[in-house]
Amino acid sequence: MDLVNNLSLGLETALQWQNVLFCLVGVALGTAVGVLPGIGPTATIALLLPVTFNFDSPTSALIMLAGIYYGAQYGGSTTAILINLPGESSSAVTAIDGNQMAKKGQAGLALATAAIGSFVAGTVATLVLAVAAPPLAKVALTFGAAEYFSLVVLGLMISVTLARGSVPKALAMVSLGILLGTVGQDLNTGTPRFTFDVRELFEGVNFVALAVGIFGITEILRNLRDPQTRDAKLHEVHSLWPRGKELRAMSGPIARGTGLGSLMGILPGGGHILAPFASYAAEKKLSRHPEQFGHGALAGVAGPESANNAAAQTSFIPLLTLAIPANPVMALMIGAFIIQGITPGPNVINEQPALVWGLIASMWIGNVLLVALNLPLIGLWVRMLKVPYWVMFPTIVVLASIGTYSVSNNPWHVFMIAAFGLLGFVLVQCGCEPAPLLLGFVLGPLLEENLRRAMLISQGDPSTFVTRPISAGLLAVGALALLVAVLPAMRKKREKVFVEED
Repeated sequence: MDLVNNLSLGLETALQWQNVLFCLVGVALGTAVGVLPGIGPTATIALLLPVTFNFDSPTSALIMLAGIYYGAQYGGSTTAILINLPGESSSAVTAIDGNQMAKKGQAGLALATAAIGSFVAGTVATLVLAVAAPPLAKVALTFGAAEYFSLVVLGLMISVTLARGSVPKALAMVSLGILLGTVGQDLNTGTPRFTFDVRELFEGVNFVALAVGIFGITEILRNLRDPQTRDAKLHEVHSLWPRGKELRAMSGPIARGTGLGSLMGILPGGGHILAPFASYAAEKKLSRHPEQFGHGALAGVAGPESANNAAAQTSFIPLLTLAIPANPVMALMIGAFIIQGITPGPNVINEQPALVWGLIASMWIGNVLLVALNLPLIGLWVRMLKVPYWVMFPTIVVLASIGTYSVSNNPWHVFMIAAFGLLGFVLVQCGCEPAPLLLGFVLGPLLEENLRRAMLISQGDPSTFVTRPISAGLLAVGALALLVAVLPAMRKKREKVFVEED
């Protein structure tokens, strides 16, 4: 009964005209950045964070940002199928069989399969989110400082395990993020730390400036250094609605992909990226005709697309219940909560029920809007690839600088954008991924706060982290995840997955 009441409240909030409008803006923008390679939802949300500061309603702001994220998952499949150019890394698997279907004259069927799988997975995963969020929030309220510390450690270790590249580099990025999170005044004493007598750093490193620089500006520099071709040969699209036989053939992969993606989306780090790869591997093993995979197998599109979108939706579960981001986009969403004056965590469901349930219900509305937007406007999305990048990037930089400045009217933050953009570019060129850095930056203060609180409660006894059963269990799982990541067999599998993704 509580679930029905909560969803009724959510629908009442989400169906307000301004929230529907911002949901439409979000999914349309998300589709666009999903289509365009080299931009992506992470950079887009980072660039738009300053804009949301001026929104009258935090619910509208969060609905729009969430729409950008799961809308990008839809958009990435369009160009992956039609021109073999995944707009999103999670759509790379879809390109394998989707583009082969397009070459055989089945572009319409492939696009319809991706749309149906995405819609079903998004709808089911949103229901999973609605069911799982309240009990998890109640469990989180029973956590003490030691449990929260161990939970954050577990999240960071899993993010290292699932990050692309080497484990030592991922650990280094997490550590750098945690160090950047300690800049500013001490949590307990107010003493300045690592500020080098720069007054602008007394309040810490600005989250918006870091996010815009490390993702937005870095992506621009990467694209300028390695420009991608935007000449697209559009395959003819016809027969968008599949027949009964085809619907039956895709039903199993969609169901399995939805279940697998719903589970993997919760994992911190790269769960949303690994979900479609895991689904593709599972469908190939279960298929009676595995030789068809790579040559236009319908299951090779239905399964991964379902897993992709289910993971996008369920990644909100640890965000809304534990304030633990499952991926860089969720870390940015935590920043959006803070910008709106809301402290993310298990209390949000009780303190801001209209916001939380409105956000959850908006995902159903967004999935309907995405189906209505994607198939009729296929030609428009692909033609966007013709826009010269030299026209796009100056506009992006100017808007990002203006938006960041407008948050606090501090020109120092504009210089920080440039500095973090250059830092991110150097890190990328060294083979390091910026995503663990952002996760470390967001979770670092939470890690420090709960470490110090637990030590105060235990009167300086560090054994409190291993004598409390839940805390010890979380630390054990984190250690096991890190150990598995460095095993030779596991390391080879990780490298194979991310090589295929590229």
